[in-house]
Amino acid sequence: MIQEPCLTRQPWNVEFTAHPEEVAALRRVVRRCLAAWNLHELVDAAQLCVSELVSNVVTHVGLGTPGSLAVSMNGAYLRIEVRDPDTRALPTLVAADVEAEGGRGMALVEALTDRWGVQLREDHKVTWCELATGFTSPTGITVDPAVARAEAMLDMYATLRPPTCSYDPGFGRVGRTVAEESVIDVITDFLRWLQAHGHDTDEVLDRAQSRSEVTLSGSRRC
Repeated sequence: MIQEPCLTRQPWNVEFTAHPEEVAALRRVVRRCLAAWNLHELVDAAQLCVSELVSNVVTHVGLGTPGSLAVSMNGAYLRIEVRDPDTRALPTLVAADVEAEGGRGMALVEALTDRWGVQLREDHKVTWCELATGFTSPTGITVDPAVARAEAMLDMYATLRPPTCSYDPGFGRVGRTVAEESVIDVITDFLRWLQAHGHDTDEVLDRAQSRSEVTLSGSRRC
């Protein structure tokens, strides 16, 4: 049975059991919570995302699977997370046939959200997505799109690594160390890709460094 959270602006978590009828109940909970947060314009998109992510658990993990839905807002983004215990059934983008009955779920999430990804843990996975609220972050600073893209890439990259190596910026010093290693892995793989295709890696690194310095200089002036 669904345990409905209090309608506050604080992050909340609601547990569910994977059954088709739970999807509609979770949609209603999301509508009430976002209305309380004054995020009426995001209700439809958020409900669709919840439908797809929870339906993925029902379809690909199995009926009766225990799961949880978490919703939070850091000012700039509304974040939706669905947790389930299966670390093998990973959601993927599928080029579904026009007449196919399924396969479009994550394509819809991709179209509706600003970013999405999967975080793997030893005993569960978290499929998440974020929608821009139009507000700034709690610090009053607008989220840097480049940083947002990098974080989304790291989450996606983590799905290719063992569960114990997944990226999560909220894990303190250990999490930062893992994140740094993931960044190094990403850069290394891109350098090898450049070499394999005959590009001058030193020139590309110089250009990337110059572009980063220009971007940082511009953000400081703002």
